[in-house]
Amino acid sequence: MIDVILKKGKEKAAILRHPWIFSGAIEKIKGKPENGELVSVISANKEFLAYAYYNDQSRVALRLLEWDENTNIDQEWYAQKLKSAIAARAHILNEETNTCRLVFSEADFLPGLIVDQYADFLSLQILSAGMENIKKEIINILRTELNPKGIFDKSDAGARKHENLEPTQGLLWGEAPPEFIEVKENGILYHINIADGQKSGFYCDQRDNRLILAEYTKDKTVLDCFCYSGGFTLNSLKQGAAQVTSVDSSGLALETLQHNLNLNGFSADQHSSIQSDVNKQLRTFKEEGKLFDVIVLDPPKYAPSRSALDRAARAYKDLNRLGMLLLEKGGILATYSCSGAVDMETFKQIIAWAALDAGREVQIIKQFHQPEDHPVRISFPEGEYLKGLLLRVL
Repeated sequence: MIDVILKKGKEKAAILRHPWIFSGAIEKIKGKPENGELVSVISANKEFLAYAYYNDQSRVALRLLEWDENTNIDQEWYAQKLKSAIAARAHILNEETNTCRLVFSEADFLPGLIVDQYADFLSLQILSAGMENIKKEIINILRTELNPKGIFDKSDAGARKHENLEPTQGLLWGEAPPEFIEVKENGILYHINIADGQKSGFYCDQRDNRLILAEYTKDKTVLDCFCYSGGFTLNSLKQGAAQVTSVDSSGLALETLQHNLNLNGFSADQHSSIQSDVNKQLRTFKEEGKLFDVIVLDPPKYAPSRSALDRAARAYKDLNRLGMLLLEKGGILATYSCSGAVDMETFKQIIAWAALDAGREVQIIKQFHQPEDHPVRISFPEGEYLKGLLLRVL
């Protein structure tokens, strides 16, 4: 196995079991490893640090997998990691919920591998060259452990280009998934299109937060912004919301939402949809003097990197200011950020600025996080991307 020697003083991340080492920390390489090849990471003092995937095309040149020098990184090693990740989620899947994330990349010690379960089908996403090299082995292990009807490749994310990988998509094994797979989350039915996520997408990382927020919506008027396929809308209606208004810029998302409303038998009298830019629509509501009891703000990622943080902070502040101005006194605001570059303390500060600009007093009732099938390794805080606040606006 080829040795990759780090510069003096650059071993701290590996010692602290952080899974990333950047290219600038490398002193020299004893050989010419292929992208995705397993290498030994060695300190400047010639001490073994970890085994890692190497990639000279990526800023993250080393993705660490194992810190025990006496461990063999073989098919059994991968099988044990996958079994452990799957077993940790077993209790999530039940009569009320049959979809979740089974493998969450670095959080499960499998950097660049994401596996989602949708009823009897699996969706596989590979974002690192190392995992791409052992795709066949991963598929065989998943077949053995879970016996799904089919495994579909959704490795079409732009992040693959950072590892010099082309996007891929298609059936990997078993039956091709039907156009719509019926899944259940929190007792609510959704139709999911794995092959074309834009046609009918679904984010299971808000599962717990949808349920928590819904507890505050009985007999209330609710505004669900960036509603997508309707997770917050549907949970609110199930809990007895008086009226829910759903806003999204995508007509396709609203078609999917309407399909899911029909699937669950919710009354059309309790719901209305608006296709519009959310910020524009919030301003329209303000001009009309419209107020709501509960507002959900779940925007897309405003800060894909730290370089975009200042711009994202302004966008989050303006969005939340508008939301606060549309709430009845004592109303509830559920606001989220899925930007990993925005930590919880920064998000709270942004909300404080928004409250000041809106002239509203705000109380934090709860803090939202990603669910347990999206765990955060204590040595890898970057894995904590989803955060949110449940606020009472006075």
